[in-house]
Amino acid sequence: MENYAELGTEVKVSDIDKELRTLWEQDEARTNASLMNLVVYTERDGGLLENSRIINNLTRENACRAILVEINRKEAASLRAWITAHCHLSHGQKSICCEQIAFRLTGRVTGRFRNTVFSHLNSDLPLIFWWQGELSDVFTERLASVMDRLIVDSSSWSDVAGSFIRINEAVSGNSGLVVQDLAWTRCWQFRVGIAGLFDDTVAQTMLGKISKVRIGYHSAHENTALQILAWLAVQAGWKIGANNSFTTKSGNSICVELEAGEECAPLALVEISCDETIVRVSRENRSNHLLKEIDSGDYRVSSLSPADPEASEDLVAQQLSRGGKNSLFLKILPAFLRLKG
Repeated sequence: MENYAELGTEVKVSDIDKELRTLWEQDEARTNASLMNLVVYTERDGGLLENSRIINNLTRENACRAILVEINRKEAASLRAWITAHCHLSHGQKSICCEQIAFRLTGRVTGRFRNTVFSHLNSDLPLIFWWQGELSDVFTERLASVMDRLIVDSSSWSDVAGSFIRINEAVSGNSGLVVQDLAWTRCWQFRVGIAGLFDDTVAQTMLGKISKVRIGYHSAHENTALQILAWLAVQAGWKIGANNSFTTKSGNSICVELEAGEECAPLALVEISCDETIVRVSRENRSNHLLKEIDSGDYRVSSLSPADPEASEDLVAQQLSRGGKNSLFLKILPAFLRLKG
């Protein structure tokens, strides 16, 4: 049986607001900081404790009211709640603290989940919803209607196309909702690196003559590899044909090689070539840097840049700090889903 002591003080759901006020009154040196509501949802046993540890790290740079939810529908109906505050020193003096409310629901939960979570949001702040794992019937249009940003990780989904269809249906009434896929976030520095290399005049000369693309990736992150391939195709105007064949605007065929491995970074290599010119961005396993290279006969240049983080919580922190409308992801999504088949 799980020990939930590290979640803080267990309270009655009806007493949460009163107990939170008491929590702040106990220490006047604490300052309550909150710029957003951050809901972290999981249906994984033990996820509540793990996510509390994640929130402790996230709140160092992202002030929020955190609402953690774990659901287990295999057990008899119950609802438990805990409150705590994650505090971090500001300039070595005053403690800056963020509230955390944790819920564990069991049994039939759909209506209870919505009512429980909605009633404890700070209504003046945007709602960032981090959904972990497969989408379930808990994800509904009514739930999506109150979100400002939805963070998912399609790498964990068994039915990627079906899950994105479910999201599109659920968010139809919320045109302002920003959907962010951590599989896409994992290739951000690669995309920045490739775009930067094509600022070089030597690389620019190959744009209309690309004949081969190689992408190396960890077998658990095929979606990231296909998303960066979709990005290349959409941005360069390549046509995607039968059996995921590619042709340039001028009609030249492009050979695409996807190489999965078990002992490599989530995204390990993107290599674009034509004739004697190669543009390459690569990452060694567990390296904190990307190697960016142009190799064209006697002309060789190389440089290093930061790599994307690997842990999901670090990717989420990156998304929270960056914000944005994620319009480029929506642009490449149809091509990605076609490649995914």
